[in-house]
Amino acid sequence: MVRTVFLILIVIVLVLIAAVATGFLDISQTREAQAPQISANEQGVTASGGQAPAFDVQTGTVSVGTQPANVTVPVPSVSVNEPAPPTAKAPPPLRATSSNSDTPAGAR
Repeated sequence: MVRTVFLILIVIVLVLIAAVATGFLDISQTREAQAPQISANEQGVTASGGQAPAFDVQTGTVSVGTQPANVTVPVPSVSVNEPAPPTAKAPPPLRATSSNSDTPAGAR
């Protein structure tokens, strides 16, 4: 289970890297991050201010549609040939014989 999640995360990271590298995804930072002001006194620790960074993301577009076209599509042909008739007749199968075949089984 852990391997599967790890593999999925790796694939996601690779897809993001490929999207940025090909120009399909453009990420620009528009606001820098600021750490909060932290102060400690007898009453405890307080934090104030701070700001998260902001990003502008531009993505490419993918258009999917149809357009009329006159094309010739080759269709494969299939032919079935019957096997050739045998040229020589096979000998009859061998039968197992016993030297006492005429004697009943209880008379031996």
